[in-house]
Amino acid sequence: MREDTVATTWRRDDLLGAPFESTALGAATLVRSASAPARPRAVVLHVHGYNDYFFQDHLARAIEERGHALVAVDLPGAGRSLVEGRVPHFVTDLRDQGPALTAAVGAARELAGGAPVVLHAHSTGGLLAALWAHAHRGRGEIDALALDSPFLDLHASWLQRTLGTWVLDAVGPWSPTAVLSATPSVYATHQLAAHGGRWEFDVRLKKPGGEPVRAGWLRAVRRGQARVARGLAIDVPVLVARSDRSGPDSVANPDLDVQDTVLDVAQIARLAPRLGDRVDMLTVPGGVHDLLLSREEPRLRYLTGLMGWMDDVVAGSGA
Repeated sequence: MREDTVATTWRRDDLLGAPFESTALGAATLVRSASAPARPRAVVLHVHGYNDYFFQDHLARAIEERGHALVAVDLPGAGRSLVEGRVPHFVTDLRDQGPALTAAVGAARELAGGAPVVLHAHSTGGLLAALWAHAHRGRGEIDALALDSPFLDLHASWLQRTLGTWVLDAVGPWSPTAVLSATPSVYATHQLAAHGGRWEFDVRLKKPGGEPVRAGWLRAVRRGQARVARGLAIDVPVLVARSDRSGPDSVANPDLDVQDTVLDVAQIARLAPRLGDRVDMLTVPGGVHDLLLSREEPRLRYLTGLMGWMDDVVAGSGA
């Protein structure tokens, strides 16, 4: 990857260690691997979800093995970008994260040296990325959009999704930081190696206890989801990947490790075609909410599908 005006202060990343490097980009933080190809076939920009940050070093390795390079962004208020006194992940309008994402895309574009740029985003990051791609259509900033279990609707009853949204519209502006839910994340707890899972991550930045859901943030999410429901016009190829099944986020669920226990995969399947004119679907049997954190077989199925799709849409011969 080429060094130029993007950043001159890349340093060894404190969380992942070598070969990963990070640098500030305004209020956000970029992370990359120094072992990436000097002339990548494509550059993938990864955006995390809620109660999350970039720690999936195996994604970088898989991407590099195919001749691509990875850049990840920890958005303002999240992960490496969290500052003392700020409520983690809190925004009252998803568009508030737009400038940081635009800057990260620009940095990836410069580092790509003319290679295609694929925006890859998970969960709430997937909702943000879809809305951003719609708002930035026609500008040629990205060449494709890949979404890992995007948060396109609220996993709740019809009554909660309708009446609850009306209440949020009334209460959210008056008490935006009011906590609506503060339940532990069984999903995150189950993934952590210290609790018998397979992944190591910083529990200050991805909390097994969960990140409280606040009124202003959920109101912003519901407004973004309403925009998706009306239909977007994303003008680049879109991949929407999801598990084949959903289930309860409960310690009593025997299928915690083979289901999406955060979102309703049927909602994702129903809403995905509304994102743009070219939307490809990838269903991953046995995948968990973040497909990258699944057991080996579904994880490899997702990575293989993602790389093959990239080859087809942006990184094939002549791209």
